[in-house]
Parts: sequence; C-alpha cells; structure tokens
Amino acid sequence: KTCPCYCHTFCSSLSIMTMRAARYHAFSGPISIEEVNRPAAPPGGILLRVKACGICRSDWHGWKGHDSDIVDHGLPFTPGHELSGVVVQSNGVTKFQNGDRVAVPFILSCGNCRQCARNRPTICEQQGQPGFTMPGGLAEFVAIPRADRNVSLLPPKVSFVRAAALG
Repeated sequence: KTCPCYCHTFCSSLSIMTMRAARYHAFSGPISIEEVNRPAAPPGGILLRVKACGICRSDWHGWKGHDSDIVDHGLPFTPGHELSGVVVQSNGVTKFQNGDRVAVPFILSCGNCRQCARNRPTICEQQGQPGFTMPGGLAEFVAIPRADRNVSLLPPKVSFVRAAALG
C-alpha cells in the first residue's frame, strides 16, 4: 500500500495531527526535534511532505537573531528555506495534485505588487519566505502558500536533494 502522504510505505501520517520539526526557542540556543501540530494546506497553497531541506549561512543568521523577519515572527521557530518534497494536500490550486514532486523557492512572491508587475518577483513587496516569515522545511511537513505562482514540478530524474539546493 502507499500512504496518503506518499512516503511509499503505509504510515497513515496524514491521519496523525502532529509531526516532528527542528525548532529553536532562543536565538543562538539549542535546536531540538519536537512534536508540533501538523499544518494544513493554506488557501491557494499546498501541504508538502518534506523530502529534502538544505541548511546555509542564511539559516545561521536567522538562528543568531540577525534577520528581522524571524524576530518579527517570534519564537519558537522552525528554519529551512531550501526544500523539496511531495504534495500531500492542496487547497484551491490548479497546477498541482497529491503525489506531485516539487521544489519550493526561497521567495514566494505575491503576484500583485508593483515589483511583481515589473516581473521582479525576488524583490516582491509582500514576499513570504519559508524558514524566515513562516515555519520552514526542517520539519516532516510544511504549508506553502501561493503554490501555483511559485512552486515548480520536478522532472523525474531530478532528486529531492538536488532540487532543495535550488532554493
């Protein structure tokens, strides 16, 4: 059998309302694996079962408290902005269905602001950033808004690890 979360074993993880996530409760503090509530797909978004998530210097700066987005979000916090995985739930999206392999970019642009209208989504005035403005990919699942605009399907020959490095 295949599980509803597409992990290729029958674990029934979508019937479980919690998940494991790496979190820190203080800047520069320890990062621990904790049981937290599993998110749902937001309107216009997807719930992703994370298959790979990278760590880079930006994550270190966030953990140190150098990034105002994480300071504004508040602690505790789940980092991770370089991620890929499998769609397990969608909410009002047209480009993706359960089981699709996808990569998530670092910046989730809004599509409505002046910069997006100028085709400059990386400086979107209302951008979202997994691992900075919202919980990130160092978790079993992550909710990704604005999926149709930002998320990309993975070709079959591209691994999750390689796709995460694109973030």
